[in-house]
Amino acid sequence: MTKDPLGPLSRRHLAAAAAVGLLAAACTTSPEKKSADAATDDATSAAPTPTPSPTPAVVEIVPADRATDVLPNTPVTVTASVGKVRTVKVTDDQGEELAGSIDAAGNWTSSRFMKPSATYTVEVSAEGPDGTPSTQQAQFTTLKPGVTATYGINYSGMTVGVGMPVAIQFDSAVQTKEMRAQVERLATVTTEPAVEGSWGWLDNRQLMWRPKDFWAPGTKVTVSAPLAGVQTGDTKWVGKDESGGFTIGDAMISHVDVPGHTMTVTRNGQVIRTIPVSNGRPGPETETRSGTKVIIERQSEITMDSATVGIPEGSPGYYKVETKWNLRVTWTGEFLHSAPWSVDAQGTSNVSHGCTNMAPDNAEWMFNNSRAGDVVQVTGSGRTFQPTEGIGVWQYSFEDWKGQSALV
Repeated sequence: MTKDPLGPLSRRHLAAAAAVGLLAAACTTSPEKKSADAATDDATSAAPTPTPSPTPAVVEIVPADRATDVLPNTPVTVTASVGKVRTVKVTDDQGEELAGSIDAAGNWTSSRFMKPSATYTVEVSAEGPDGTPSTQQAQFTTLKPGVTATYGINYSGMTVGVGMPVAIQFDSAVQTKEMRAQVERLATVTTEPAVEGSWGWLDNRQLMWRPKDFWAPGTKVTVSAPLAGVQTGDTKWVGKDESGGFTIGDAMISHVDVPGHTMTVTRNGQVIRTIPVSNGRPGPETETRSGTKVIIERQSEITMDSATVGIPEGSPGYYKVETKWNLRVTWTGEFLHSAPWSVDAQGTSNVSHGCTNMAPDNAEWMFNNSRAGDVVQVTGSGRTFQPTEGIGVWQYSFEDWKGQSALV
């Protein structure tokens, strides 16, 4: 039998030590489990918050994308039912931008008409209620008119006399009063210095602006007529804008005394020449018309043919004659001109077909010293100059002229 080298006491000590070791090992596992639970808690508390979905603006563009045959006077509008409109750009197929603005409510509206027969592109940038940016685009076309109306601003770029009104003349009638009113609303006259005046329609083709009194010499007149997109008839629309203006020259005013057979010419209030004349002989078709006329045009030589004023060849009173130094004052055939054949009657009797006859030297002087817009005031005949027979704005009192506006 082999003897235990440790003996009973030593074995008991080892058993106890082993028991203590197991207990210590058991005690060390609990803190490890607690750390795992804490890590789980920490991971749970650090989970990311879900990102909310962006909210873009909701925008409506009128006219709608791909619309066709849009009336040129239709307003272009951009509105946001959600969020807000930031910028709007509307351009035609020529790259010209359509003016407009954003109002206090945040809506964009065009401030002028569109051109007919054009393609427009609308580009919008907007912002949602959460700041989300967005863009939107639309494209549409305006109608092609049956007739494209045209017009001009008469005498633009010229120096004219003190009686010349601003005249916007259409190639055909502006058919209704509301259409004429729309033209007036868009057309503007700016003068330097400022002058009181008014628009009025001489007829349905001619819109004119005259000052209360004759212009002051040196006045500068600027005309703006942005009329593209204006409707002038059932199928007529204006195709483009026009602008112009003129400068006022000396105050050249001539006074024709029909029974006295004289014409007194003044410049800036001073008499510079008194000319013997012969006016139209008595009769409903020949007597020179009384009234305040304006020189319409100057022509050094013309053929006067009575057939152009309703007296055909072969009729009593028919004439056809070459004349020089002609100053037209009516569309019905009245001129101031040279008439060597009536020199003996000039200053003593009225023998013409309605014109104011002068001797050749006086007619040439008058021609060289006159311009379109100079005033010719005729008195003493029994026949009255009608406003539409020439530039007849001065046949109205200023109050009556204002009544010719389509806005009243």
